[in-house]
Amino acid sequence: MRLVVVGNGMAGSRLVGEVRARDPRMTITVFGAEPGRPYNRVLLSNVLAGKARPEQLSLHDLSWYAANRVEAVLGGEVAWIDREARAVHTTDGRREPYDLLVLATGSEAIVPPIPGVARAVPFRTLDDCERILKAAEHSRRAVVVGGGLLGVEAARGLAGRGLPVTLLHLAGHLMERQLDAEAGLLLGETLAGLGVETRTGVSAASVEETGVRLAGGELVEGDLVVLACGVRPLTALAAEAGLEVRRGVVVDDELRTDDPSIFAIGECAEHDGTVYGLVAPAWEQASVAADVITGGKARYRGSRLVTRLKASSVELAAMGETQLTDEHAEVVRFSHRARGTYRKLVIRDDRLVGAILLGDSDAVGTLTQLFDRGGPVPGDRAGLLFPGLSAAPVADSPVLMPDAAKVCQCNNVTKGQIRACWEAGARDVAGVAAATRATTGCGTCRDAVAGIVGWLCEQEGVSA
Repeated sequence: MRLVVVGNGMAGSRLVGEVRARDPRMTITVFGAEPGRPYNRVLLSNVLAGKARPEQLSLHDLSWYAANRVEAVLGGEVAWIDREARAVHTTDGRREPYDLLVLATGSEAIVPPIPGVARAVPFRTLDDCERILKAAEHSRRAVVVGGGLLGVEAARGLAGRGLPVTLLHLAGHLMERQLDAEAGLLLGETLAGLGVETRTGVSAASVEETGVRLAGGELVEGDLVVLACGVRPLTALAAEAGLEVRRGVVVDDELRTDDPSIFAIGECAEHDGTVYGLVAPAWEQASVAADVITGGKARYRGSRLVTRLKASSVELAAMGETQLTDEHAEVVRFSHRARGTYRKLVIRDDRLVGAILLGDSDAVGTLTQLFDRGGPVPGDRAGLLFPGLSAAPVADSPVLMPDAAKVCQCNNVTKGQIRACWEAGARDVAGVAAATRATTGCGTCRDAVAGIVGWLCEQEGVSA
């Protein structure tokens, strides 16, 4: 069996590892458009903020491929697919036959077609990140265009380096896909306290040497302009091969396209009308596809999305249907603008279908578990928002957390799996991460994993 994977990013590299773990003999070739080893794109904002070095983002060392008998063609761009002959052809003339093909081509940064946009730097790849950092060394002020998740992270990262930043956003409030208007307003106020000026409801008309010209004629000054205007799935390869493409490459519950020998996963794939832009769904899809490719019967049923903002001094989690109002669901909210705190629950049919938590909150673990499991919501709604006020025990306490509770959303790791690793000898977070991959996605579960490991050591009188 010859498996060819096009794309060596977070989805493609995970798939290769999952397949090799299941089948030590399958012939695997992976093509990566970027010349270097695969890296964790989710943590690029940490590099921008100076909290991580580029080499710390690595997913597979180059030696891993040789050790696992995987041929990695890095910097090798696939030009077209010959479905009849079952072979891919690269831009430099290589022909690679396949029995099964996986498209994990990811997405590309959207660059608005405005005058002077070539002066700006998109924030998408590790090369982009390094270009931004190099430019920031000689810049006096930065402008970030786009106030979605990535734009907020970029703005906070640059501000954390001491650079005054103006964040421009077309919509009426920041992160409008994940947040309601009030949460977006509070997020903007939180960022203002950290050195980021936010301008919403504005449109960039051009990029000039001295900044960004708005549609109304105003110039927003900045000698570094960063673009975070969203991404679009890379589907041209699939479309030119005659596969069904809508927003993404259309796949079924096995992650197969309309050609049964070709799969698609990650940001380029569209399942049941949805294109996912987060790492956890991509890794779930990689696991399902690996099962199917190696003869299993797994099915992908979609993902429940939890968005965590990875920006220093900003605590934010959003999940599910956050935009529903009192007309369509039971909405429980608390807002304290002076402290930058906003908490919102969206409950329908006695199930948690959405939540927003902005500001320091000890309710994140409990609410994430409720949302992920889809179980009944306790009657004490205030106790959910403020666990310390409730007489009921906190669900994310290591003592009372069930083994089935999911601790690492990105890698689908439960408390029971962490306990099993501890019992097998893992006495610290690094050991658990090596065995389960917990903490290696967005990294926001690190404190929870450390808490569970520490509690287990304490209970058994073992030194961590």
